[in-house]
Amino acid sequence: MSTSSHRPALWQRDWRGLVFPLLFVALWQVAASVGWVNTRLIVSPWAVLQAGWQEITANGFAHALAASLARDLSGFVLGSLAGIAFGTLLGLSRWADRLLGPTFHTLRQISLFAWIPLISIWLGYTDQARVLFIAVAAFYPVVLSTHEGIRSVSQAQFEVARVYGFSRWQRLVRLVLPAASPQILTGLNLALIYAWLATIGAEFLLPSFDATGVGATVIRGRAAFRVDVIIVGMLVIGLTGYALNRLAQGLEARLLVWRGPTH
Repeated sequence: MSTSSHRPALWQRDWRGLVFPLLFVALWQVAASVGWVNTRLIVSPWAVLQAGWQEITANGFAHALAASLARDLSGFVLGSLAGIAFGTLLGLSRWADRLLGPTFHTLRQISLFAWIPLISIWLGYTDQARVLFIAVAAFYPVVLSTHEGIRSVSQAQFEVARVYGFSRWQRLVRLVLPAASPQILTGLNLALIYAWLATIGAEFLLPSFDATGVGATVIRGRAAFRVDVIIVGMLVIGLTGYALNRLAQGLEARLLVWRGPTH
């Protein structure tokens, strides 16, 4: 039986989560239409729709979104790979944990945005600087989850691997990483969220004249005092983050299908 047969039909899904947003938009439209608010500061939903259509059709918004996603995924991949490698080292080696762990736990207390002045000095206001900033955001949650997952592997499991004569490499790829995969995937899910937030932050705080991206679109709207363009950018940022989160959850569920039901 295919997995699609387990999905509820469209009319069977719970749509209650849409009640508040729809009521809010309706009240927003009424307030703008009857003059309860200053429409230069709080534009109507219809004006936002018009601005969104204009951005999509005339101002290269799809290219801007693609540029943001490219930065996001580049930084996410770099930070995640480095995080898995470093977390594995700390989890498998108590010597490395005692030597490098205190430094890591100290550095992760530094606010993410405090790295921006240093990164901008090293790499300037370039895409490389933005990707590095995003990679740092993704690095920390992956390290912590990988370290926790590996440390959760029991000594009895290692004894079974020893009985079967596993080499160090076999223990890593056939025991340690599969056993730690639920925690690692949780960390990757968090890293994807943090990476998207860092992507927008990097576009705000590491701007350049030739940069494109959703953040640059919001900055352009602010410079032109176009509240409708700002709101369009904010909506796209939120919806894209939501879509990335749902995608990560779906991939996590598929990759962990071997565990069977968890309830």
